[in-house]
Amino acid sequence: MATLSLSCLTLPSKLRNLSLSGPSSSSCSSSNQSSTFKSLGFSTNLSHTYLFSNGKLSMRTIERPSRHLSVVCEAAPTKKADSAAKRARQAEKRRIYNKSRKSEIKTRMKKVLEALDVLKKKTDAASEEIVPVEKLIAEAYSVIDKAVRVGTLHRNTGARRKSRLARRKKAVEIHHGWYTPAATVNAV
Repeated sequence: MATLSLSCLTLPSKLRNLSLSGPSSSSCSSSNQSSTFKSLGFSTNLSHTYLFSNGKLSMRTIERPSRHLSVVCEAAPTKKADSAAKRARQAEKRRIYNKSRKSEIKTRMKKVLEALDVLKKKTDAASEEIVPVEKLIAEAYSVIDKAVRVGTLHRNTGARRKSRLARRKKAVEIHHGWYTPAATVNAV
């Protein structure tokens, strides 16, 4: 239990003649009267009682039993702010847009990889048969680059997917003998 005592002499001159009670006003000049005042508090479990008697102001903290859970802050809005709702709408729109773009990338890559597998399984394939596959690869590169440009894919992810297509194409060309890797010359 904390007690705080203040003398009227230590109060600023503006507060010396201040009446703290409603109808029964008491000030420093009336030293025989005593008055009790309740303050407004943030918690319902603690109550401060102010006692003004004999020219002194005393404050006592009294703990009351709680009947219910007290809410300290009621400033949290129950509804989303307008800017948050707009952000949610934008995020949903981008999610759908990005989902369709990623789906298109997967479809294009799948078409290229399937065409390369068919070409690799052919035993009597000619080198001109790679031209339609190269067109498919160019379309896939274009879609990947657009996705990277608008931010749907990270640039490293885009580069990795393009590299995967190029490596698979080169493997098919090496398999059929249309491409022979150049011998690396080691300069010593």
